[in-house]
Amino acid sequence: MSALLGLWPELRDTCTSLGLMLSVVLLVGLARVVAQQQLHRPVAHAFVLEFLATFQLCCCTHELQLLSEQHPAHPTWTLTLVYFFSLVHGLTLVGTFSNPCGVMMQMMLGGLSPETGAVRLLAQLVSALCSRYCTGALWSLGLTHYHVSERSFACKNPIQVDLSKAVITEAVCSFLFHSALLHFQEVRAKLRIHLLAALITFLVYAGGSLTGAVFNPALALSLHFMCFDEAFPQFFIVYWLAPFLGVCIPEETPEPTALRDNLPRTSSLPNYETIKFYCLSHPACMILCYNSPSKLIQRFNRKG
Repeated sequence: MSALLGLWPELRDTCTSLGLMLSVVLLVGLARVVAQQQLHRPVAHAFVLEFLATFQLCCCTHELQLLSEQHPAHPTWTLTLVYFFSLVHGLTLVGTFSNPCGVMMQMMLGGLSPETGAVRLLAQLVSALCSRYCTGALWSLGLTHYHVSERSFACKNPIQVDLSKAVITEAVCSFLFHSALLHFQEVRAKLRIHLLAALITFLVYAGGSLTGAVFNPALALSLHFMCFDEAFPQFFIVYWLAPFLGVCIPEETPEPTALRDNLPRTSSLPNYETIKFYCLSHPACMILCYNSPSKLIQRFNRKG
């Protein structure tokens, strides 16, 4: 009984942290519904949804990082939470990027105009900073014994290796994650979310002890803002340039002309024009369109 009583404060604090994260998810979900109903201008709609998505990701990651520091001897618990909240973000933040690298990738593929991309990038950066100070305000309430406002303003350097290894770690993590986003387009949505969550968990496990395995410039800015202020060149190279470098690593992506040639050319095929337009206007689905057009045809035929 005394052992259980001794564990009670720790269990209570953990449940409080989990409750805070789930509350953020629910509030952001409510705000997304209101924004979708009230905002009709595409620019404002894109800005607000991207702002909310990045805010949710950053706030939850702040709290996850705090929880991981409280349980350093139990990494399995932290990885389980990483997997669970990756699923939550994948299910609730559909249609947003929450990552400047994802926006840049879509701009390079032609899926986003420069104007829309700039709006989304601005929303992510503003949200990253806002989430940092909102988290500090929440921690100042002292809901748990480790919620202290001063924590959010202290620089804890997560880079445990030399600069070249840190750059390689973040670049490889970014490359693997965004490559998976492209190649998993062929997978059913429910399974795809689990695969991406598992990949994120693996990357955090593999690279977390080296650089934190952030591979998201906006998230890195929110988590390590004071470190950017104190050691700007190092953190800019590792957490901004390296993830963008990972996205820019050339992949064999078919050109629109190749897609057009590969799709069946018959006017009698149901939904053919719809399928062709979909492939040519969704660069992120190029690999699926090029390698398995028959699966897309079956999918559209079922919908039809």
